[in-house]
Amino acid sequence: MTNHTETAPLGLLTGKVVFITGASRGIGAAAARLFAREGASVVLAARSTAALERVVADIRADGGTADAVTMDLADRDSIRAAVARVDDLHGRLDGAFNNGAALQQPGSTETTSDDDIDGQYTVNFRAHWTAMTAEYALMRRSGAGAIVNTSSIGSRRSNPGLPAYGAMKRALNSLTETAAVDWAPHGVRVNAITPGGTDTEMVDAWESEAPGTKDFMIASVPLGRLAEPTEIAEVAAWLLSDRASYVTGAVIPVDGGAGA
Repeated sequence: MTNHTETAPLGLLTGKVVFITGASRGIGAAAARLFAREGASVVLAARSTAALERVVADIRADGGTADAVTMDLADRDSIRAAVARVDDLHGRLDGAFNNGAALQQPGSTETTSDDDIDGQYTVNFRAHWTAMTAEYALMRRSGAGAIVNTSSIGSRRSNPGLPAYGAMKRALNSLTETAAVDWAPHGVRVNAITPGGTDTEMVDAWESEAPGTKDFMIASVPLGRLAEPTEIAEVAAWLLSDRASYVTGAVIPVDGGAGA
């Protein structure tokens, strides 16, 4: 199968200020680099300050505009402070890509612990709620904005291997749709993407816990491979751009056909 080939920038996000959570690795880091190439001034947030600074340095070396803010998705005050930092730096917010994934030990429903449920709720649902409301408050001042949430293919069907993760991502889909309706009168669009198997550090961790996970995932993908993180970020970039000006309340599969 043919792998993704990086395309020339189109300027999709020229002049926009975009906030990205979970930006120290995986899809978030790929998005930060892509959005900057597409012309955005990006503000990256994650717990790992050193990893964030490496991504910022790469973007700046390529001529882009980037800043980093340390943020813990499990800490509501930390999330609000990170969004406030965007205001301090740029005085506005045009787009936000909310991206986060707490690692759940793969297993069945009966082996899923209370800690798994609590961890997934905190990072993959409550954190998005907190980020979205803070982002919306900043976007509403200028009467426009776009938010994209990273959900999962596991939110669209049964997810026996990661039941807590899938449940919280399905809740995120509902929140995305409701916020899109609530905030449309104020010019703020809200969408989500549901990636399938993506070649990230999280999937590597799943593979180490349960060898054969990658092969199992690939076997269900009609395109015959895992996605590269940049391929997921490309869809988020389009949704954040003015090219998607009439798209809101959508939950878009980016899964190589696995959910078809």
